Amino acid sequence: MGLFCSQDAVQHLAYLPPDTALVPPAGALCRELAAQLQAYAEDPSHVFDLPLTAAGTPYQQRVWALLRLIPPGRTRTYGDAAAELHSAARAVGQACGANPFAPIVPCHRIVARGGLGGFAHSTAESGYLLGVKRWLIQHESRLALAHGTTLLATLDSPRESSATFGRPCGGAHG
Repeated sequence: MGLFCSQDAVQHLAYLPPDTALVPPAGALCRELAAQLQAYAEDPSHVFDLPLTAAGTPYQQRVWALLRLIPPGRTRTYGDAAAELHSAARAVGQACGANPFAPIVPCHRIVARGGLGGFAHSTAESGYLLGVKRWLIQHESRLALAHGTTLLATLDSPRESSATFGRPCGGAHG
Protein backbone atom coordinates (compact mmCIF):
# COMPACT_ATOMS: atom_id res chain seq x y z
CA MET A 1 0.00 0.00 0.00
CA GLY A 2 1.34 3.40 -0.91
CA LEU A 3 1.20 5.86 1.98
CA PHE A 4 1.49 9.57 1.25
CA CYS A 5 1.73 11.99 4.14
CA SER A 6 2.80 15.55 4.81
CA GLN A 7 4.17 16.38 8.23
CA ASP A 8 0.67 17.33 9.35
CA ALA A 9 -1.82 15.04 7.59
CA VAL A 10 -2.38 11.90 5.57
CA GLN A 11 -2.63 13.04 1.95
CA HIS A 12 -3.78 9.77 0.41
CA LEU A 13 -3.35 6.02 0.35
CA ALA A 14 -2.99 3.96 -2.80
CA TYR A 15 -3.54 0.26 -3.37
CA LEU A 16 -0.43 -0.67 -5.33
CA PRO A 17 -0.03 -3.72 -7.55
CA PRO A 18 1.03 -6.83 -5.61
CA ASP A 19 4.50 -6.89 -7.19
CA THR A 20 5.39 -3.36 -6.02
CA ALA A 21 8.71 -3.17 -4.16
CA LEU A 22 8.37 -2.61 -0.43
CA VAL A 23 9.73 0.64 1.00
CA PRO A 24 9.60 1.47 4.73
CA PRO A 25 7.45 4.47 5.66
CA ALA A 26 9.34 7.74 6.01
CA GLY A 27 8.27 10.40 8.47
CA ALA A 28 6.56 10.14 11.83
CA LEU A 29 3.01 10.42 10.50
CA CYS A 30 3.54 7.76 7.82
CA ARG A 31 5.00 5.44 10.46
CA GLU A 32 1.93 6.05 12.64
CA LEU A 33 -0.31 5.41 9.64
CA ALA A 34 1.54 2.16 8.95
CA ALA A 35 1.14 1.15 12.61
CA GLN A 36 -2.59 1.87 12.54
CA LEU A 37 -3.04 -0.05 9.27
CA GLN A 38 -1.23 -2.97 10.90
CA ALA A 39 -3.54 -2.68 13.92
CA TYR A 40 -6.54 -2.77 11.55
CA ALA A 41 -5.11 -5.83 9.79
CA GLU A 42 -4.87 -7.57 13.15
CA ASP A 43 -8.23 -6.33 14.48
CA PRO A 44 -10.93 -5.14 12.07
CA SER A 45 -12.58 -3.13 14.85
CA HIS A 46 -9.54 -0.82 15.07
CA VAL A 47 -10.62 2.83 14.99
CA PHE A 48 -8.29 5.03 12.96
CA ASP A 49 -7.21 8.27 14.61
CA LEU A 50 -5.23 10.19 12.02
CA PRO A 51 -5.38 13.71 10.59
CA LEU A 52 -6.57 13.62 6.97
CA THR A 53 -5.91 16.33 4.37
CA ALA A 54 -9.06 18.14 3.31
CA ALA A 55 -10.07 16.57 0.02
CA GLY A 56 -13.01 16.07 -2.30
CA THR A 57 -16.02 18.01 -3.42
CA PRO A 58 -18.80 18.82 -0.95
CA TYR A 59 -20.79 15.89 -2.38
CA GLN A 60 -17.87 13.47 -2.05
CA GLN A 61 -17.36 14.62 1.53
CA ARG A 62 -21.04 13.84 2.27
CA VAL A 63 -20.60 10.33 0.85
CA TRP A 64 -17.36 9.80 2.77
CA ALA A 65 -19.01 10.95 6.01
CA LEU A 66 -21.76 8.37 5.42
CA LEU A 67 -19.14 5.66 4.80
CA ARG A 68 -17.59 6.34 8.19
CA LEU A 69 -20.96 5.65 9.84
CA ILE A 70 -21.11 2.09 8.50
CA PRO A 71 -19.75 -0.17 11.25
CA PRO A 72 -17.00 -2.68 10.47
CA GLY A 73 -18.47 -6.00 9.42
CA ARG A 74 -21.54 -4.38 7.85
CA THR A 75 -22.23 -3.21 4.32
CA ARG A 76 -24.77 -1.01 2.55
CA THR A 77 -25.66 -0.90 -1.10
CA TYR A 78 -24.92 1.97 -3.44
CA GLY A 79 -28.69 2.39 -3.80
CA ASP A 80 -29.32 2.55 -0.04
CA ALA A 81 -26.58 5.16 0.36
CA ALA A 82 -27.95 7.13 -2.59
CA ALA A 83 -31.46 7.14 -1.13
CA GLU A 84 -30.16 8.47 2.18
CA LEU A 85 -28.17 11.18 0.39
CA HIS A 86 -31.02 12.01 -2.04
CA SER A 87 -28.69 11.16 -4.88
CA ALA A 88 -28.03 8.44 -7.46
CA ALA A 89 -26.26 5.12 -6.93
CA ARG A 90 -23.78 5.88 -9.74
CA ALA A 91 -22.83 9.18 -8.06
CA VAL A 92 -22.21 7.33 -4.79
CA GLY A 93 -20.02 4.85 -6.66
CA GLN A 94 -18.02 7.65 -8.27
CA ALA A 95 -17.50 9.30 -4.88
CA CYS A 96 -16.40 5.97 -3.40
CA GLY A 97 -13.94 5.50 -6.26
CA ALA A 98 -12.49 8.97 -5.67
CA ASN A 99 -11.90 8.29 -1.95
CA PRO A 100 -8.20 8.97 -1.24
CA PHE A 101 -8.31 7.50 2.26
CA ALA A 102 -9.40 3.85 1.92
CA PRO A 103 -9.57 1.89 4.20
CA ILE A 104 -9.59 4.74 6.78
CA VAL A 105 -12.71 6.02 5.03
CA PRO A 106 -14.22 2.58 4.34
CA CYS A 107 -15.61 2.74 0.81
CA HIS A 108 -15.33 -1.07 0.66
CA ARG A 109 -18.44 -1.22 2.86
CA ILE A 110 -20.60 -0.06 -0.07
CA VAL A 111 -21.55 -2.92 -2.39
CA ALA A 112 -23.84 -3.51 -5.34
CA ARG A 113 -27.33 -4.87 -4.75
CA GLY A 114 -26.40 -8.18 -6.37
CA GLY A 115 -22.72 -8.50 -5.50
CA LEU A 116 -19.48 -6.78 -4.79
CA GLY A 117 -19.67 -3.74 -7.09
CA GLY A 118 -16.48 -1.86 -7.93
CA PHE A 119 -13.47 -0.65 -6.01
CA ALA A 120 -11.10 2.24 -6.76
CA HIS A 121 -12.83 2.74 -10.13
CA SER A 122 -12.19 -0.91 -11.04
CA THR A 123 -14.75 -3.58 -11.79
CA ALA A 124 -12.32 -6.10 -13.34
CA GLU A 125 -13.13 -9.42 -11.64
CA SER A 126 -9.62 -10.71 -12.25
CA GLY A 127 -7.93 -7.51 -11.06
CA TYR A 128 -6.21 -7.11 -7.74
CA LEU A 129 -8.38 -4.14 -6.68
CA LEU A 130 -11.57 -6.17 -6.33
CA GLY A 131 -9.44 -8.74 -4.52
CA VAL A 132 -8.57 -6.00 -2.03
CA LYS A 133 -12.26 -5.13 -1.53
CA ARG A 134 -13.13 -8.80 -1.12
CA TRP A 135 -10.34 -9.21 1.46
CA LEU A 136 -11.41 -6.11 3.42
CA ILE A 137 -15.04 -7.25 3.58
CA GLN A 138 -14.09 -10.80 4.55
CA HIS A 139 -11.64 -9.47 7.15
CA GLU A 140 -14.36 -7.35 8.73
CA SER A 141 -16.98 -10.09 8.44
CA ARG A 142 -15.24 -11.83 11.36
CA LEU A 143 -16.69 -9.08 13.56
CA ALA A 144 -20.20 -9.63 12.26
CA LEU A 145 -19.90 -13.37 12.83
CA ALA A 146 -18.54 -12.83 16.33
CA HIS A 147 -21.60 -10.70 17.13
CA GLY A 148 -24.06 -13.12 15.54
CA THR A 149 -24.97 -10.87 12.61
CA THR A 150 -24.49 -11.26 8.89
CA LEU A 151 -23.40 -8.94 6.13
CA LEU A 152 -26.25 -6.96 4.64
CA ALA A 153 -25.32 -7.83 1.08
CA THR A 154 -24.47 -11.07 -0.66
CA LEU A 155 -20.88 -11.18 -1.85
CA ASP A 156 -19.23 -13.05 -4.68
CA SER A 157 -17.58 -16.34 -3.79
CA PRO A 158 -14.46 -15.82 -1.68
CA ARG A 159 -11.21 -16.10 -3.56
CA GLU A 160 -7.62 -16.00 -2.46
CA SER A 161 -6.35 -12.48 -2.89
CA SER A 162 -2.84 -11.42 -3.68
CA ALA A 163 -3.75 -7.85 -2.80
CA THR A 164 -1.01 -5.56 -1.59
CA PHE A 165 -2.98 -4.95 1.61
CA GLY A 166 -2.50 -8.65 2.37
CA ARG A 167 0.92 -7.48 3.49
CA PRO A 168 -0.31 -4.46 5.47
CA CYS A 169 1.64 -1.29 4.87
CA GLY A 170 4.42 -3.14 3.14
CA GLY A 171 4.75 -0.76 0.22
CA ALA A 172 4.80 2.44 2.17
CA HIS A 173 6.03 5.74 0.83
CA GLY A 174 6.62 8.88 2.85
